[in-house]
Amino acid sequence: MTSETENRSPFLKPSTRTTLIAFVVIGLGTFAFQLASGHPERAWLAYLVNFLVVSAVAHGGLIFSTIMHTTRARWAGPLSGLAESFAAFFPVSFVLFLVLFIGREHVFTWLHHDLHGKEVWLNLPFLFGRDAVGLLILYGLGLAYLYHALWFKLDRGRPASGLRLMLYTRWDRAGQDAGAWKRRQGVLSILYMLAFAGVLSLIGYDLVMSMDPHWYSTLFGAYSFVKAIYVGFGGIIIMAALLHLNPANGFGLADAQFHDMGKLFFAFCLVWADFFYCQFVVIWYGNIPEETAYIIERTMAAPWNRLAWLVFVTGFILPFLILLNKRIKTRPKAMMAICTMTIAAIWLEHFLVLGPSFHPHAPGIPIGVAEALMALGFIGLLVLTVAGFLERFPETVLENGTIPAGKEAL
Repeated sequence: MTSETENRSPFLKPSTRTTLIAFVVIGLGTFAFQLASGHPERAWLAYLVNFLVVSAVAHGGLIFSTIMHTTRARWAGPLSGLAESFAAFFPVSFVLFLVLFIGREHVFTWLHHDLHGKEVWLNLPFLFGRDAVGLLILYGLGLAYLYHALWFKLDRGRPASGLRLMLYTRWDRAGQDAGAWKRRQGVLSILYMLAFAGVLSLIGYDLVMSMDPHWYSTLFGAYSFVKAIYVGFGGIIIMAALLHLNPANGFGLADAQFHDMGKLFFAFCLVWADFFYCQFVVIWYGNIPEETAYIIERTMAAPWNRLAWLVFVTGFILPFLILLNKRIKTRPKAMMAICTMTIAAIWLEHFLVLGPSFHPHAPGIPIGVAEALMALGFIGLLVLTVAGFLERFPETVLENGTIPAGKEAL
């Protein structure tokens, strides 16, 4: 039998794969060096930020496919298959979450402080337990949705081994009723979207907002999952542009598909900014000291005010002005640059929100080469897992979302 490896499509050049592996190794080495250098709090802050942002890209990537499936949108074509490939990062993300427990003394700045009655909610066993259960539910639903989506897309004519052979065997035992598979996929898409909103709200409260335990915002949960959709859509556009610009892999999109995806990305640029504004303006006009102190420190006090303006300009102002142009949305290189800038802005926004809790009275913004190198390591992990999935199941994006013969959906 022909091996699965021999039949993979060239989604990554050997040199690119080597570079991504080098990114992962450099990121891991930088993290270890930072831990040993006497500033473990800086290493764990960078780890937490990168975990949150890269995982959000994967969460928001899959949500695109569930939205397209639920609304029966046909225009997405191979973009839906590409979005589904982001679910391959879910097991890696869960392991990365568990690693946070090792650095709990440095990650959770409220430990050993008087929480004024919030100890019931903010205690490590309960916090890690509920977040782990939430992520298991979210990832389980996402992988179950992917499992059903692959039933319609995989070509049984391809030689099978490894994971593909295991899927074929399970599917043969489960039956070939396309209607039943389609109904279950529809239910799973809705359940994933509900879990997405609930679990990412919980993660936002526990891993971001709680770092300043005396400040709270009832809108922070919604702000967190809208932000994940924003960067997730950006991640899909970047991957689609990279594949589209490499003719060797056979992936291609029409200008209209890039344009429609660009409009969705533009829409969530506005939604993210709207949630940011709603959260900001209510606190500002309320003028309650324990609420406004959080905003003032991050938007008006040095050195964080400079970072706040940078996030605002690169995360909203520039994307908004540029994406008003219709033709820009059809150009892969331009969209890739805009989405990269936006994801970088959200990465900086996490440092803006978390940084003052980790580095109170900091003389400067604690972002340097080490934080950037760790980010490259996380990006390398994400791209390697997504590309590995596409190489094992290339027909999910190379056949424009068509359904193999005998699996016509109802």
